[in-house]
Amino acid sequence: MTDITIIGTGNMARGLASRAIAAGRSVQLLAHEDKAKAESLASELGSGVTTGVLGDSVEGQIVIPAVYFDASKAIVSQYGQALSGKVYVDITNPVDFSTFDSLAVAAGSSAAEELQKLTPATVVKAFNTTFAGTLVSGEVSGQQLDVLIAGDDEPAVKAVSDFASAAGLNAITVGPLRRAQQLEQTGFLNILLSANDDLPEYQWNSALKFLPAV
Repeated sequence: MTDITIIGTGNMARGLASRAIAAGRSVQLLAHEDKAKAESLASELGSGVTTGVLGDSVEGQIVIPAVYFDASKAIVSQYGQALSGKVYVDITNPVDFSTFDSLAVAAGSSAAEELQKLTPATVVKAFNTTFAGTLVSGEVSGQQLDVLIAGDDEPAVKAVSDFASAAGLNAITVGPLRRAQQLEQTGFLNILLSANDDLPEYQWNSALKFLPAV
């Protein structure tokens, strides 16, 4: 049985799949339409990766769509009950791209909470505060990446935390799924920082880091 299904073939999919391979997990890569893109990425990653296209059976127990929020909603709608029993990791930051000044979810909610209303899978929020390029190596400036995780189901949260830890990342469980509201605001702030041309040192290659007291 495949451990992790990643939907998408872009930079974030590459980063997540790189960490999954580093963790010794088997990976299923599903391209949106062009299977050749999944096959190309799989060839970069090496052994332990199978490929397919969106609509194929989801083999992984952990499912990570490396897509935007609207596409994620379409995915849970397409698969419906087929996601029952799966851990669905929401990595999205639902930015309102029409203004680039707010999130496109109602106040008091989050993308993760909205997705949980739409799917029988167990939604866990994670990886929305880590950039794609940094995930490939798992660190920035010699510092281990922090992965902030929120969820209501303890076994599901543990599964995501165990994956992150095995991948060489620092897993930090921040609380229940409603904490995704704060994680998405934090992710948005990180995006704004990196999109600011006046701050060239933070151009999509930076990371948030929580340092414990010694």
